[in-house]
Amino acid sequence: MPPSVTTDPLGALGLALRHTGVGLSDLFLAPTSSVSLLSLGVALVLVLAALLLRRPAGRRRVRLKVLARALFPRDMIRAPSTRVDLGFMAFNLLVAGTVFGGALLSYHWVGAATHGLLVRAFGTPAPSPLGEGAGMALMTLALFLAYELGFWIDHYTSHNIPIFWEIHRVHHTATHLTPMTQFRVHPLEVVKLDNILAIVMGGTYGLVGWALGRPVAPFEVAGHNVVLLALTLLLMHLQHTRFWIPFTGLLGRLVISPAHHQIHHSDDPAHHGRNLGAFLAVFDWLFGTLHVPAKRRERLVFGVAPATAEDQTLAGVAIAPVTGALAKLLPASPRSRVLQS
Repeated sequence: MPPSVTTDPLGALGLALRHTGVGLSDLFLAPTSSVSLLSLGVALVLVLAALLLRRPAGRRRVRLKVLARALFPRDMIRAPSTRVDLGFMAFNLLVAGTVFGGALLSYHWVGAATHGLLVRAFGTPAPSPLGEGAGMALMTLALFLAYELGFWIDHYTSHNIPIFWEIHRVHHTATHLTPMTQFRVHPLEVVKLDNILAIVMGGTYGLVGWALGRPVAPFEVAGHNVVLLALTLLLMHLQHTRFWIPFTGLLGRLVISPAHHQIHHSDDPAHHGRNLGAFLAVFDWLFGTLHVPAKRRERLVFGVAPATAEDQTLAGVAIAPVTGALAKLLPASPRSRVLQS
């Protein structure tokens, strides 16, 4: 019998608990986790700094009770939307990756295939004179830009192709934005994004490696691009909040601020399909989907119109999008066409 298998129930339970403990430790303590205490702490510090800097000079000091109400308003905590966010967070963090898997295409396979095609078509170029560090920096930046382009393509198709919108609509049914809203994503959409990123980033990896004439790795921390990781720590949790932190002017055309993304979640038709980037506004600027926020807070209502009762139930936003997408994908029956005419 393999040493990892035991017939002792207590031993099996202890092994399961240890594995669970390791998983939870990685989830909340690993700096690269999207819900790490470090990332949540950074977001809290930035929010507090923004609130304090906006206070007029000479105002009395801020009370902790007032700050707590600002950070965790009762209407947000009690909202059905927040409960659905919690459900999706638990499902996507603990279950979806095991059940649905990730990308069908491998990022490394696409990179190797791209490199091989370029070598067969054009031969192998002479090694670049760039030093090791410069080559790694170039690859890091190229892969970060590839991630942003892949994310923009995925997001654009999710808003403009009906069957994909049915799945992506789940994310936009949130009527209160919280850091947990980032997990309010249907598993099928995760699969779509992962495969688009595998193609775009894998192709970029192969192209840049071929152009440099030698294998080059990006700067990474635990397998995560350092630029992407830094922006994730600084901005990700702030994008799904009610705190108005805008980037305006040239910066607002380069970087997606929390206010940019709040506009993206607005139910105002003028805001639909705007600000589609993850952290960069560059591709929105280039392709005409950018809406730079005003410096003063804009009055926004979050959600989609028309809303349905299913939008605020976990079962509703898990099943209804699939049936809606199938209805748009499959041709209408002769009977339904007659009824519609």
